[in-house]
Amino acid sequence: MSLQISNITVNEAKTKNNSKRFKVRLAENADEIELCLRLRYRVFAQEMGAMLSTKEVGIDQDRFDEFCKHLMVFDNETGDVIATTRLLISEDAEKSGLYYSETEFDLEPILSQHGRFMEVGRTCIDSKSRKGSVLAILWQGIAEIVVKEKVDYLIGCASISLRTGDSYISSVMHTLRNKHFSPNNLRARPLIPLRLEKQLVDDVLLPTLLKGYLRQGAMICGEPHWDAEFNVADVFILLPCEKMSKRYQRHFFERV
Repeated sequence: MSLQISNITVNEAKTKNNSKRFKVRLAENADEIELCLRLRYRVFAQEMGAMLSTKEVGIDQDRFDEFCKHLMVFDNETGDVIATTRLLISEDAEKSGLYYSETEFDLEPILSQHGRFMEVGRTCIDSKSRKGSVLAILWQGIAEIVVKEKVDYLIGCASISLRTGDSYISSVMHTLRNKHFSPNNLRARPLIPLRLEKQLVDDVLLPTLLKGYLRQGAMICGEPHWDAEFNVADVFILLPCEKMSKRYQRHFFERV
C-alpha cells in the first residue's frame, strides 16, 4: 500500500470526561492508515451496505487516499482506531487533479474564492463509540490542522441516508433550504441531481455529522447529489473558518 504520510503532529485531545484515554492525531505510517481504511470498510460496507469499488476486501480505498492526510481517534485502553476522517488540502488536491467533491458537484463558484481549502471526507466512527465526545475530539484534531495549515475554507460532502424513505430526505432538504442554504453565488451544482418528493415530516432529526457542520456555521451549497454507490444523498458543505461561531472557536481552536 503506497500512501502519503504526513509529518504534521496533532496534539493529544484532553477533555474533562476522557482524560488521556483518547488521542487524536494523523496516521504516521502505512499500517496506521490501513487501520483507518479498515474502519471505513466496516462502517460503510458492512454496516451501511455501500457497494464500494475497492480492490482489496476489508479495505475502503480509492484514488484520493494516497494524496490525503488521515486523521484518527485512537483509544488508548483498547488499542483501536475508533474514528477517522481524511483531509485533502489545496496543494494535495492539485497533485490528485481534483477534490473528491468534484466527482459529485460542479464547484467552480466555490473554488474561485480566494484562499486555502481543505476537504474533509470519509468521516466515520465505530458503532460502539458514537455516544459521547468522540466526534468532538475528531473535530478538535481537524481544527488544529486548520490553524497550522492556515486553511480558509473547509469543504466536503455530507451524506443523508436514502434508506429511510423519500419523506425523510425531502424533510431534511426542506429544513436546509429554509435555514442553511448559501447565497446564490456560492452554489454547487450536483452532477446527478436527486429527484425529491414533496412529502414532509415535522421536526425532522438531521444526521449527526451534518448537524455538527451546521452548528459550527457551515452553509449548504444547494441541492443534493445522488451517490448510488453509498445509497445516500450528498449535500455540499462550505465552512468559512473565520465565520465559525465564537463558542466553537474557543472549544476547537484551544491550544494545548
